[in-house]
Amino acid sequence: MSFNLMNIGTSGIRASTELLQTTSKNISNLNTKGYIRERTEHSTMVGNQVGRGETVRLINEFAQKQLNRDISNKTYYEQFVTEASRVDTLFAEDSNSLNKSINSLFNNLQEAMNQPSSRVTRGLFLTDAENLTEQMDRLSGIVFDQGNIVNQQLDLFANEANNLIQKVSDLNAQVASLNTPTGTKASSSVLNERDQAISDLAELVDIETLDGPNGEKLVFLGSGQALVMENGTFNAFSLAGDPDPNVRDLKLDVKDGQAVALEVNSSTLKGKIGGLLAFRDEILQPAQNQLGQIGIALADAFNEQNKKGMDLDGNLGGELFKIPTTTAFPYKANNAASTVTVTATLEAGKGKEIPATDFKVIKGAGTAVTVVPVDSKGNTIGTASTGNITPPGNIVFTGPATPPDTFGLEISFSAGVTNTNDSFLIKLNAHAAANIELATDRPEKLALAAPIRTKTDAGNTGDGNITVGTVSNTGTGSNFTAGPPPSLTNGTITLQKTAVANQYTVTDGSGTVTFLAPPPAENILSTAGAPFNTYGFDFNIEGNVSPGDSFQVEFNTGGFDDNRNGLALSKLQSGELVRENVITTTTADNLQTFNEAYAGLVTDVGVVANQAKTNGAAFEALAAQSEAWFESMSGVNLDEEAANLLRFQQSYSASAQIISTARTIFDTLLSATR
Repeated sequence: MSFNLMNIGTSGIRASTELLQTTSKNISNLNTKGYIRERTEHSTMVGNQVGRGETVRLINEFAQKQLNRDISNKTYYEQFVTEASRVDTLFAEDSNSLNKSINSLFNNLQEAMNQPSSRVTRGLFLTDAENLTEQMDRLSGIVFDQGNIVNQQLDLFANEANNLIQKVSDLNAQVASLNTPTGTKASSSVLNERDQAISDLAELVDIETLDGPNGEKLVFLGSGQALVMENGTFNAFSLAGDPDPNVRDLKLDVKDGQAVALEVNSSTLKGKIGGLLAFRDEILQPAQNQLGQIGIALADAFNEQNKKGMDLDGNLGGELFKIPTTTAFPYKANNAASTVTVTATLEAGKGKEIPATDFKVIKGAGTAVTVVPVDSKGNTIGTASTGNITPPGNIVFTGPATPPDTFGLEISFSAGVTNTNDSFLIKLNAHAAANIELATDRPEKLALAAPIRTKTDAGNTGDGNITVGTVSNTGTGSNFTAGPPPSLTNGTITLQKTAVANQYTVTDGSGTVTFLAPPPAENILSTAGAPFNTYGFDFNIEGNVSPGDSFQVEFNTGGFDDNRNGLALSKLQSGELVRENVITTTTADNLQTFNEAYAGLVTDVGVVANQAKTNGAAFEALAAQSEAWFESMSGVNLDEEAANLLRFQQSYSASAQIISTARTIFDTLLSATR
């Protein structure tokens, strides 16, 4: 009897000791990151003795997987909101407002119009124009700097992810080596370390796990690509921009380069890496393109209208801004033998046709070329336009729309070798904002005057008048000669009313044309026909004109107090000159003003940032719920462990008392036999 009591007491002490050790371990690891609560379980042996205990980790794998998913979503929005809020604040700052600079530019233009012969007021306008280019450069620099920060963080996070992938793979090897057919199991510390590494990886990218043979954990991206596989093999992240090296693409390279790198769909990627990529694709690059688009549209509008005027030197107006030319990025898949360089700029006068996108140029068979807008992820937007390369290398667009949508581009291929399916990425908008410059530093070059003036003959008997006229073209094909001195190519134009009702004659150095102009007598030169309809300007006749009445149009020599072209320049502020969408119809309202375009940019950034904050708060709550679910089983509860400690201490004392009792009985039996 005492022998059985001794065995029972001894096994009880051993069991209580194991329970106390497990409880002590739980308490001491209360603040250890990644620690999973343990419990020792015992079975009953023959003779009612307590068997050897087995210590197990208390873990709900369903809760663990859900927590990893919610951690990925939470860190995705945390990273996105952190980056987006900074850009939102920068763009919303009054000192950074492009609209403020635009409004100041037009205010000083108005002052110059009030005193068109003053070099001082013209100089103020030119100073503001330079400030505007510097403002665009500064805003573009902010976006560019944020892009560099994104790249630096991507490098850090990719390296961190690679280290964690390697760590999980190494720990898998340890687990597999410790798990044996004889029943040996990997220590809980190794399993905890592996689970923590997987949890840390979930903060960087979204992952899913599967149980492999011998206790291994196989890890996959949420989109299906393998990160950690069997037998210690694994994939690692790499960053390489194609075609733009400054825009990193995330790829999976198989260890030691044993296979072709796998593409990673950044739009479905979560975690910190996904948040960075989404911030770049949804805020940074669109903002950079919109800034460039506004700058290009404004510069082109000023250039084209200034060309239609006469400057303070008495010459035809020229360009006020230099719109840059950018070199396209060739895709890595291009034929290695290709030597062609593709460049692009804006086709003069088409600033309102360029959308806020990048463009992909695809070389077809022969001279065929396809141009299509692409978004920040390289996805095609809208309908591609086709064209042909013509000497000396410019693309002439042919369709499919009539007229074809050229997207405002002027694209050139250099001499050299190119192959079918070679592709190039044009980033004109992204390049433009930081590189638009003033074309002149002379205030005199602001062309406020109109290059023509009209006169009504003093001897006319009717009350008819000729309007001041409008100018549409002073360049190639027009009736203007740049000089020096500038002039009307065919000299002064004389319009005279004949005795026939509604009939006029128009005469200049090219000859005389007789024509009918029924009232209202508008666009007289267009009505007269060739060659007058190509002169690049026109006018109307108002009132009652008597036979023999005549009117003249001549070059506006010395007309420096004229501000008619200045009025046209000032109307650019309210003109809808910025393209809103790539996909449009002929009846759509698809244009907006400069101020509307910039306000839309700032609004878009703010809306996306605030939406991300809302989503982030929701996923933070979900992550908190998942963590509470997971911790309810796997977390250490100090109150519970303290209660267990007291209970197991009492159990230990009771077992010791059994041994003491057994010893007393045994001693009594020995004494009885003496």
